[in-house]
Amino acid sequence: MRKRTIFQLNSLYRDNMKVTGYFYGKGEPAICIMGALRGNEIQQLYICSQLNKRLKELEREGAICPGKEILVIPTANLYSINAGRRFWPADNTDINRMFPGYSLGETTQRIAAGVFEAISHYKYGIHFCSFYMSGTFLTHVRMMHTGFEDISLAEGFGLPYTVVRDPKPYDTTTLNYNWQIWETEAFSVYTSGTDEINLESAREGVEAVLCFMASQGIIRYSHPENQKTQVLWEKEMDVIRSDTAGIILPYVNVGEVVEAGTLLAEIIDPYIGDVKKEVTATKRGRVFFERNKPVVYANTVLFRLIPE
Repeated sequence: MRKRTIFQLNSLYRDNMKVTGYFYGKGEPAICIMGALRGNEIQQLYICSQLNKRLKELEREGAICPGKEILVIPTANLYSINAGRRFWPADNTDINRMFPGYSLGETTQRIAAGVFEAISHYKYGIHFCSFYMSGTFLTHVRMMHTGFEDISLAEGFGLPYTVVRDPKPYDTTTLNYNWQIWETEAFSVYTSGTDEINLESAREGVEAVLCFMASQGIIRYSHPENQKTQVLWEKEMDVIRSDTAGIILPYVNVGEVVEAGTLLAEIIDPYIGDVKKEVTATKRGRVFFERNKPVVYANTVLFRLIPE
């Protein structure tokens, strides 16, 4: 393992912010794994720490294939992690909405530019990231439909689901989108947990990346035979929203198969305790996403179901 600072932001009043990369193997830039770009992505930071631990062991065993270089970046936003803030503490901007960056721009633009310059030439890119809505997912691979993606590669992760989504205008400044535009095969891996660590889901995330690297001839790694991934288009999922505000009491868990009419949750009046709304499934499906915050507002996404 080789540890190197790939970008540094100098500070007048505290230690400089350093974006640290951990390199394994030598040769062509085969794959880069990015962790937390936001300050509350503790699950994503933890996954990268466990990935570094496994890769150190594999390197000692000689399991990194000759001519392949692996780069792991646990976080590119250490200041926000230290301050306990999701976005950049000084101006509340999101680094993952600043790519490919601008070296003479605002602080987060400069961070994005410095990081992207160091990682844009890798053949494969994997980003452990969090969703913009608070909730729990089935562990899955997510890809943007840019015209540059190769969906068949996602089978190498050995995860049951690959979600493909049409990018919206704000997606054009994310790491995943710009990796693809610069001809990196880019994937986002979503696990359950952001602010808190979900050990089982973190293990699935680490194993998925090791399986992918093995499938692409980057490492030698024994793993169970990959299961065939089901490709889901996000726009085809059944989205269930609240039509009133209140406290939500869920009655199902992520991964459960529910029938049409199944009671998914109740929305309770926070003052008098009456049930304001019973949330039911509109069709048979598997619970793919569930909101995990107790307070909801009107038109909040509560569940996403995979039609079955």
